[in-house]
Amino acid sequence: MRISTRGQVDPFIVMDVLEAARRLEAEGRRIIHMEIGQPGTPAPATARAALAAALDSDPLGYSVALGLPALREGIARLYARRHGIALDPARVIVTAGSSAGFVLAFLALFEAGARVALGRPGYPSYRNILRALDLVPVEIATGPATRFQPAPADLHGADFAGLLVASPANPTGSMLDRDALAALADLCAARGAVLISDEIYHGIQYDGRRAVTALEVSDSAVVINSFSKYFSMTGWRVGWMVVPPGLVRTIERLAQNLFICPAHASQVAALGALAGEAECESHVATYARNRALMLSALPRLGFARLAPCDGAFYIYADISGMGTDSRSLARAMLHEAGVAVTPGHDFDPMRGGDFLRFSFAIGTAEIEEGLERLSAFMARRS
Repeated sequence: MRISTRGQVDPFIVMDVLEAARRLEAEGRRIIHMEIGQPGTPAPATARAALAAALDSDPLGYSVALGLPALREGIARLYARRHGIALDPARVIVTAGSSAGFVLAFLALFEAGARVALGRPGYPSYRNILRALDLVPVEIATGPATRFQPAPADLHGADFAGLLVASPANPTGSMLDRDALAALADLCAARGAVLISDEIYHGIQYDGRRAVTALEVSDSAVVINSFSKYFSMTGWRVGWMVVPPGLVRTIERLAQNLFICPAHASQVAALGALAGEAECESHVATYARNRALMLSALPRLGFARLAPCDGAFYIYADISGMGTDSRSLARAMLHEAGVAVTPGHDFDPMRGGDFLRFSFAIGTAEIEEGLERLSAFMARRS
């Protein structure tokens, strides 16, 4: 059997870590999960109630390819509440998670061989989806000087048809303020490139920071978001895109053929979730407490150089002075301390050995237990 070169993408390392943790759990070990970017809470009660009601009254067959009209309208109202934007629901496209949104955006916007710029470190599936679609990821090295976000100066001389940004970002949690995002949008406009903004962690930010959507600074940006993180609906696989009017029909045709429609049941739950923001805000308050615990404890454990955690629920720690590789350290933490974390190789193929990502999306009691275990682990290593 011949295997396509397009299928030869890197593994998603965090999922390998999760599987290793599950094997230990099957052996009876208790593992603290600081590796996976998954809320430890269920979908909002309003989401579950909406689906329960629909199960008795709705056959939940195919929806239209662009998503339930009521859900598209509800998402448009979300932008009015959060950002003061009067968004036409016709520009909103419901997708099978944000992952389907990236596939649809990349297929609709770029010819095979096109170059798409993105910051490094970054979410690994960006580059892997690009490669699987015969597109070329152009990784831009970032660091503390630019808060681990790409800046116009970093893109000088780079050849790209699109620029993909994420704010808050995975793995760092860093955010782009309005001026920084506007500068990147202006650069794209001057280059004739498309700005694609991953806003999946919007709603999860700290210290009074406000997440800025690309729709505030550009009429031609493509925005991708999801119910996975703020609304705690990872497994439901429902996300959305906001695209310029001229792109809607192209996306619709692709969606019809590739996905038919997002799961109807998940869309019903997502519509219900939009009424559950009070519950979601209580989850964000938990993340804020967890973040404070992590930011206080990690430097005492030897993790002194941390990326700015403005939003999301991750801390990206520089371990370059510890005399070990992040794969080795993560493996030791899992097997010796029972704490699962993600080595930076997932997010940065060049310098990932110098970084670990800690997720604090789980409950506060688990965070406290995990930090106690890590404290004992690091003490044994000293």
